[in-house]
Amino acid sequence: QVQLIESGGGLVQAGGSLRLSCAASGRTFSIYTMGWFRQAPGKEREFVASIAWTGGSTAYADSVKGRFIIFTDNAKNTNYLQMNNLKPEDTAVYYCNAAISTETMGKEGSTWGQGTQVTVSS
Repeated sequence: QVQLIESGGGLVQAGGSLRLSCAASGRTFSIYTMGWFRQAPGKEREFVASIAWTGGSTAYADSVKGRFIIFTDNAKNTNYLQMNNLKPEDTAVYYCNAAISTETMGKEGSTWGQGTQVTVSS
């Protein structure tokens, strides 16, 4: 099994930046893709960004394109979400996800972290 530990959330003013980290341990050789989802109060969990574990292919939600960057450090078994120009609507709990295929990203059988709170004040 894979275990995921997130860190880096916090409170920031609009226009500021935060970097989230997601450290993977366990059967990391089984990971094909990693990514981030978020869930705001009263809303469903939504996709934010993903990256192939070996690097290269990335995908972003339209709402974060041009502001967020996802990247990996395979030597540290860690992926990062650099969030720039943050907006109040980015406020949510952010969850790291690891999957054995792009099709299972965020779905049953994938692995979730515990979540980290990001709050953006106006």
